[in-house]
Amino acid sequence: MDAWRQLVKGASLRDDLREVRDLTVRHVKEETLQPIRDAGRFAMYGALGSVFVGFGVTLLLLALLRFFQEQFPVFRGTLSFIPYLIVVVAAALVAALTVWRIISGAAKRRLKADK
Repeated sequence: MDAWRQLVKGASLRDDLREVRDLTVRHVKEETLQPIRDAGRFAMYGALGSVFVGFGVTLLLLALLRFFQEQFPVFRGTLSFIPYLIVVVAAALVAALTVWRIISGAAKRRLKADK
């Protein structure tokens, strides 16, 4: 019984309130600020990846244009617009494939699962 009284005697209301406040602040940081930081990091890496993929696709389309211009002499002169037309069609196919993958991705599967 003596040890219990020493434990209770050493505790004060001020220490308890400080401990509750510290616990609350730590909880708020862990449960709100950290997920926001994680989401920001996720968005940053996604945006950076999109920029790199876009740059890479642009370079590949430019390489395709140069390939058709250099390898096929028939595309010189009055038919010089055909390689550009081919590259525009290829770019449209890449864009359509991208949109199709976005639309038929996880969101569509999630909608089916909810029904």
